Amino acid sequence: MANNQTIYALSTAAGKSGVAVIRVSGDNAYDSYQLLTGKKLNKKRGLSFDILKDPKNGKAIDQALIIFFKNPKSFTGEDVIEYQLHGSQAIINKMLNTLSEIPNFRMAEPGEFTRRAFENGKIDLTEAEAIADLINAETEAQHLLAIDQLGGSISKLYNDWADRLTKILAHQEADIEFPEDEVPIGVSEVLKPKLLKLQNEISEHLNDDRRGERLRNGIYITIFGAPNAGKSSLINLLTKRDIAIVSDTAGTTRDIIEAHLDLGGYPVIIADTAGIRDLSDNKIESMGIEIAKKRASDSDLKIALFDSSEYPNFNQNTIDMLDENTIIAINKSDLSDNKNIQLAGKDSIDISV
Repeated sequence: MANNQTIYALSTAAGKSGVAVIRVSGDNAYDSYQLLTGKKLNKKRGLSFDILKDPKNGKAIDQALIIFFKNPKSFTGEDVIEYQLHGSQAIINKMLNTLSEIPNFRMAEPGEFTRRAFENGKIDLTEAEAIADLINAETEAQHLLAIDQLGGSISKLYNDWADRLTKILAHQEADIEFPEDEVPIGVSEVLKPKLLKLQNEISEHLNDDRRGERLRNGIYITIFGAPNAGKSSLINLLTKRDIAIVSDTAGTTRDIIEAHLDLGGYPVIIADTAGIRDLSDNKIESMGIEIAKKRASDSDLKIALFDSSEYPNFNQNTIDMLDENTIIAINKSDLSDNKNIQLAGKDSIDISV
């Protein structure tokens, strides 16, 4: 896409607000200021407070704080003007419509400001990804990961690997071009340790058990167990609101009920599921049980919930689903003397929802 077009967009969230920022970037960004104010901006100062007017009829649009960034010292590396307006929807719409009527101006596509920053060498791909992560961060851990990457932590790591690999390659080529005795076969003994160290570092970085992905997308936790074990009560307690119906009637929950939580800064998607039991005559409940089993098997972590009063006759279907990623919780422990129960060789946690 040609960068000779000047683009504009609302940079703040849509809706009513105290301040709305409209950003303009491109070769003709400065022209918009002259058209909207009838003045020349002091580019060295780069800051003004003016009344913006419709070029067609001279009617005022708004009073605005205007900031000019001369290329290449801007986010995109192009001339950039930011109009800080009052956040009225009427003002925003009028301003965007006015900009659309300026020749060679068009609305920016999603992410196009960041794309131009990358194309103009202001940021690399890892920093572009970090900007998206930072905008979408909802928890403290997500924020810290994104701000660290935006600061160049990943770029520095990858550039270091590239630099070391280039030097190893140069030494290897020198060994081939200028052998002391005969043409070497394979990698020299001097370079092998350096290559192995680099290989190990890259392997450790890649084999991080999807930690970065989990932090971006959320950790999936599924609560499962027999009917009336207290699954819906548990998810209501964790979310501090009644998102699931609690009833003594078995089979009340038939579909997946999800809640998004912030636990210690980490995003968590926790799910309540249909009670696991031998397939019932109810077709819809049977479908819910199969969905529950599938969701549990796909989760990062599972919470198996049991009713302490049913020990030792716990639901075998639930026991069969236990694995190394399962936390075993024995609910209603205040109503029973059954404590510190072990199942499938794993310790359990006594709770009372």
